Amino acid sequence: MDGTFPAKVVGNISMAKVRLSGTVSGSNDTNRETRARMLYLLFANGWDIYNSNGDQQITLSNIEKKIKESDAFVFMPGATLEDLFQAVSIFVGYQTLDKHLFGKAAVVLNSGKSWTPLFELLDSLQELGTIRQSYRKFLLQAKSPEEVIDSLETVQREGVPDVGREKMKQSSTESYDTPLPDDHVANVCVFCSASIEDPAYLEDGYQLGKSLAENNYGCVSGAGTTGVMGAVVRGSVEAGGWTGGSNVPHIIEIEGLPDGLSSFWLKPDIYTRMEVMIENSDSFVIFPGGAGTVQELLALLIFKKLGSPLMKDKPVIIYNRPVEGKGIGFWDKLVSVLKPFAEPGFYQFVDSSEELMKVIKES
Repeated sequence: MDGTFPAKVVGNISMAKVRLSGTVSGSNDTNRETRARMLYLLFANGWDIYNSNGDQQITLSNIEKKIKESDAFVFMPGATLEDLFQAVSIFVGYQTLDKHLFGKAAVVLNSGKSWTPLFELLDSLQELGTIRQSYRKFLLQAKSPEEVIDSLETVQREGVPDVGREKMKQSSTESYDTPLPDDHVANVCVFCSASIEDPAYLEDGYQLGKSLAENNYGCVSGAGTTGVMGAVVRGSVEAGGWTGGSNVPHIIEIEGLPDGLSSFWLKPDIYTRMEVMIENSDSFVIFPGGAGTVQELLALLIFKKLGSPLMKDKPVIIYNRPVEGKGIGFWDKLVSVLKPFAEPGFYQFVDSSEELMKVIKES
């Protein structure tokens, strides 16, 4: 999907607006000088700036509004959990043809290397096949404020690359609900890949969905038809389990919806979609996945960090599935991303399907 920026004009009409990430913690903040230089260059090159003082927080409830009102995004050094979430969310928006991101650049200033662990994680997921697009074409990296300006100007001239996806159908689905069964234990939300085609991963997903149903757990998912997500849903449905899910019109138009869902919650954007999945779940499994799964995990951890009632006493279990023949775990690179933000009880890792189901039952 190609696109260009709205033209910057003068007079009584506002300039194009760039949203700047990050905060300045005080006069001794090492990123203060870099931010000042970035502000100067943006103003000098005709941009209006949102969050110039670093005092606006991104949340699930406001991120779609922030994306709509901005024409470009610049991520500063010193990445916070919220900054990581916003950057990954923008990439996921590109992947899913979010119309509100049409023609909008996202540039990451990584002069302090705080973004490097995220890039290494995304590189790993691309190698493992859960990210099909080159994220580097959408999250443009810069080493200096001057390079940020160059990247913004490049996107103004050339637009945003085509992600290589097309809509298959118009979405006419509506929400519906089926009551939980009398022997229901709890709902487990599974965040996972919709693109993995490896039969071993698909079988793992199917068996997890089946095991949840056989043990009277409801299965909540992103209501996808493909990859591990589709396999988890099929496993639960075919075993007679209660299976709920949420999706948004523009993704349904790309992927469709699975058969057999007990309850479905249609939402207008991926952020309210995540929120309803969290509301309707008692625990969370992070299965092998791509950028969308990383985005969902970051949202869970932000809620935990903020002490949100939505995540009170709800465990997060990361299935670090061994990658056959490589001697690594699927989520090994995730450890480096989460290390600066980890707090006791935020999440736990398991590395076998047997241990995964055991932990679910104990949680």
